[in-house]
Amino acid sequence: MRTSIRLCKLAVVATVILTRLAPAGPAANAGASPAASAATLAIGIVQRADDDRLDPARIALAYPGQPGGRARDGVDLAIEESRFELATAGLQVQVHVRDAASAQGASEQLRQLDKAGVSAALLDLPAAWIASGVSSVRALPLINVGEGAEAAQLAGCPANLFHTLPSDRMRADAMAQALLVRKWMRVLVVHGPGAQDAARLALTQAALKRYGLKQVAARPFRLSADPREREQANPLLLTGPAAVGGDYDVVWAIDSDGEFARTLPYRLALPRPVVGDAGLTAQAWAPHFERFGAPQLARRFARVAQRPMTGHDWAAYIATKALLQAALAQPGAPTPARLGAVLSGPDFTLDGFKGVRLSFRGWDHQLRQPLLLTDGVAVIGTVPVEGVLHPRNVLDTLGTDAPESPCRSAP
Repeated sequence: MRTSIRLCKLAVVATVILTRLAPAGPAANAGASPAASAATLAIGIVQRADDDRLDPARIALAYPGQPGGRARDGVDLAIEESRFELATAGLQVQVHVRDAASAQGASEQLRQLDKAGVSAALLDLPAAWIASGVSSVRALPLINVGEGAEAAQLAGCPANLFHTLPSDRMRADAMAQALLVRKWMRVLVVHGPGAQDAARLALTQAALKRYGLKQVAARPFRLSADPREREQANPLLLTGPAAVGGDYDVVWAIDSDGEFARTLPYRLALPRPVVGDAGLTAQAWAPHFERFGAPQLARRFARVAQRPMTGHDWAAYIATKALLQAALAQPGAPTPARLGAVLSGPDFTLDGFKGVRLSFRGWDHQLRQPLLLTDGVAVIGTVPVEGVLHPRNVLDTLGTDAPESPCRSAP
């Protein structure tokens, strides 16, 4: 009996080792198709080459809402956690990572993966690259794990595109709910000069209006040492009551880069809290979340990746868990059509260590999920907040709801 148990354990370990040793570069499929085995789930990852978000200097500063490493770390953890179910089902998993330097390159990499027989692909790409890539592989299930821009969620409403990273609108709605429940009604908004900041400013203003909050002023800032721009570069001058036209309860910082926002707390003209991209932030994940088994997940990730788990890591992790669960839900080979049908099904739910079952919305395929309110040290609370209601699912108070969406799939 002991010999049989040892042999079984050795077989499981061998499966895990083969999975972890799967080639991860552009030559991953050379000489063999990932679909060569009928019991193989081949997952592609298409990511930015030379991703400036992962510059060591930026990672060391740990800007809120920014990635801390590659999506592969979350993927590996999800596969490792499912190793016994995979071994029982006789299902092997291969991971094929491809780098892209442009939208055209991303489309080409996806076409190559599709021809090689992958079952699905994760995308850690900008919104414009995602739109280009989706149009090149209409039948392959794609999961966006790295882009929160609304353009990625709504452009064209592709049936094969899913999203596990919260959208920018979800984060804006979450923060507005957090302000409402705290009765911080008068909001000073400071925002960066970039196009992404402008898009997020519009979402923030819409969220303020939606929840009955008052925008005292919207002040643009500049990250500059030029004395001629000191009124926009100095937090004291930027947030002075005379400059903004009155008092305020809170400062909402919109800074997609993150460098200016991190200088705002404790440097304002008035003693007020900072939220948004500094101070209190709304995130998909925080490594110090202490409920629903989250500490165990955070420790497992830190052991595998040698760093704390970020929201982007969680998005890659839960996307992989979704694919594994979908593959194990049906007998036979996990084909793209079968995976897409399961992910789109109204009964498909996931455990994301957030206390509720998670599911993909029928209209835009955004993953419904609570967001965590964190100051970088502790999780202060979760959103949706108590008292906010919805006729179908309270999680749909975060992000684009069905009546507002240009996407018309069945919910």
